[in-house]
Amino acid sequence: MRFSLMSGRPQKTAPSLPCVSWLLTAALLLAGPAAAITLPTPPKNAPNIVIVLLDDVGFGATSTFGGPVETPALDALAQVGLRFNRFHTTAICSPTRAALLTGRDAHAANVGAVLNSASTIPGYQGVLRPETATIAEILREQGYSTGAFGKWHLTPNWESSPLGPFDRWPTGVGFDTFYGFLGGETDQYEPTLYRGTAAVRRPAGESYHVTEDIVDEAIGWVDLVQSISPGKPFFVYLAPGAAHAPLQVPAPWIRRYEGRFADGWDRMRETILDRQKALGVVPADTALTPAPEALPAWDSLSAQQKQVAERLMETYAGFLEHTDAQIGRLTSALRQRGQFDNTLFVYIAGDNGSSAEGGLGGSINYMGALQGLPESLEQQLAALERIGDETTYPQYPAGWAWALTSPFQWVKQVASHLGGTRVGAVVSWPRVIRDGAGGLRSQFTHVNDVVPTILDALNIGVPETVRGVPQRPMDGSSFLASLTRADAAEHHSTQLFEVNGNRAIYHEGWMASAFHQRLPWTVGVRTAPSPMEDDRWELYNLNEDFSQANNLASAEPGKLAELQALFQQEAQRLGILPLRSAMDTMNSHPLPNLRGDRSEFSYGPDAVGIPEAQGPPLFNRSWTLDATLTGPAPRGVIATMGGTVAGWSLYLDNHSRPVFRYRSFEVGEIILQGDNAVDGDVQLSVNFAYDGGGYARGGEFSLLVDGQPVDQGRIAATPPSYFSIDETFDVGVDTGSPAGTYPADSPIGYPLAGASLRRVDIVTGPAP
Repeated sequence: MRFSLMSGRPQKTAPSLPCVSWLLTAALLLAGPAAAITLPTPPKNAPNIVIVLLDDVGFGATSTFGGPVETPALDALAQVGLRFNRFHTTAICSPTRAALLTGRDAHAANVGAVLNSASTIPGYQGVLRPETATIAEILREQGYSTGAFGKWHLTPNWESSPLGPFDRWPTGVGFDTFYGFLGGETDQYEPTLYRGTAAVRRPAGESYHVTEDIVDEAIGWVDLVQSISPGKPFFVYLAPGAAHAPLQVPAPWIRRYEGRFADGWDRMRETILDRQKALGVVPADTALTPAPEALPAWDSLSAQQKQVAERLMETYAGFLEHTDAQIGRLTSALRQRGQFDNTLFVYIAGDNGSSAEGGLGGSINYMGALQGLPESLEQQLAALERIGDETTYPQYPAGWAWALTSPFQWVKQVASHLGGTRVGAVVSWPRVIRDGAGGLRSQFTHVNDVVPTILDALNIGVPETVRGVPQRPMDGSSFLASLTRADAAEHHSTQLFEVNGNRAIYHEGWMASAFHQRLPWTVGVRTAPSPMEDDRWELYNLNEDFSQANNLASAEPGKLAELQALFQQEAQRLGILPLRSAMDTMNSHPLPNLRGDRSEFSYGPDAVGIPEAQGPPLFNRSWTLDATLTGPAPRGVIATMGGTVAGWSLYLDNHSRPVFRYRSFEVGEIILQGDNAVDGDVQLSVNFAYDGGGYARGGEFSLLVDGQPVDQGRIAATPPSYFSIDETFDVGVDTGSPAGTYPADSPIGYPLAGASLRRVDIVTGPAP
């Protein structure tokens, strides 16, 4: 004991240093020796794994499955591998990716809707569940290196900002590396890119295209893995944005298809089926299903409408062939490095059927058309030679989408019918697929079967836990046996399909289907919810009816009732009852948003890469922006939102003059500019006075310097909901495609230089 000088009370003293040392030593001895640190050892002869997932490609699009688009890389893989002609997806982007990477039903993984229409309803939240771990997490624990390249579309929007959290970014769910874009689409020439969790600018160069870039990155990463740890197996997940809109590809690829679609979509659909029968990818007795009533016949179009439609289809075809050529570069690289023969290569030609979201007439700027702001035919004709370049954001007419799902009914989004869910797939693994190479497999297969097949190939079971979390059983099942035996038994007996209320149940060769009324080319149109009980169920015997052409609902009411009961049972198991369309619940059950109910926003100079939907709400209301900066001869971006075809940017040109550009798709654009250079301490402001009276109205813009107006202008219409689904709100730089008309010699993103930006303050008026 000793006494404190403060109180005189006896106080305990800390043990002397030797005493502390003795206690630590005793604790270490009792704890025993430290566990040995070892690296995970891959299974013996573990193959490399490559999964390629294309976007918005119908069953009848590729030459491999009888289509009009040349896909030599897919053809070459089919010659040494196997074509699967009964391979199914979920019918839309995010759910297919969730099912593919987890081996579970998309609803079980909590991604039953595309992220753009997710809600708080369980099964549809767009938030991957930890109990449905990805194949990347499992393979990494087995000693694999794992890399994701291209489109992700599985990170909740409110977690996509620089703040994270990053748990559901690719590197948070098992991938060692990620290079690509987070949203459902991106500009192919000026993409919104991320490396890991950091926003990055695309490499400099005039001939840039993002598909070429991500394949370069994938090849380089494989080389890095092999150089650092030779012989270590790798998993490459390569998901190009193609052939999802925007249909953007260099002109030489478009010119390859000039004049090849003059016969129109009705005739194309017949021609595709003829080729499919000749190739043997469909049975000889396959019937061609009829067109939806609302879809116009090709001959009903005017000569000018046909001219635009042909050019849009030529662009799609060039885009898809260009993408396949990049996959060919990857397969060539694997061959050159001696890695191809022991690579299980799964090439899925579409995450769903072809997309009809370009509308009945197609569009040169389809994001506007989706929101009820279409361009005129005259504008389309004026832009004819530009379609596919960096100034357009095109999508082809719905008629082409329907043709490219030949011989099936419907298109993307329509999970009730095979046009939405069935795509062509090729699997190659030369070390295993030998005598039957070049063959066809017709076992019913679903995208959620890929993960169980990989685990089966490695001779490992589904892990009970991943990162300490007990795992949900797989919904898919292995098709490994079919790789060596054409007569392998059916491995997948039952599968529920559901997207936006369109629903079906497959069971042992039979399918019951219910279309939920909303036409797939009216995705951006606001409609009243349609009661599920009003939907009409159909019944098909797919064992005898390959194309789902003969509705047996009236002839087989007992079988239909049996399958309807099975659908209810599966929906109950997945926890998605009562069933509601995601398109109807995304607004009634909204997900979190970083902006909350705020009307005042203040950003510093590091506010970069904020998803547009998480930035200040600037639609259907008045708003003001004030930016304070200081410095001599400033130039560069102050603040921006959106991109080239729709968005705005406040910036200083090379002469330090303030400029404001606002573009509302093809319906209006204004550029305001001050005559004099700014210098020193200055405040730049933009005021927008909204006309009111509803959504998408116009209004008056004013550009001010230190409170004094220097220019003003009027715009006729503004977007009702968004400029884009992939661009961002940025301060001090413009990421993604440029929203401003920047100087030709400016660096990518035109970052602010010569000045210090203090704050950007935005105040928004009330919503209508």
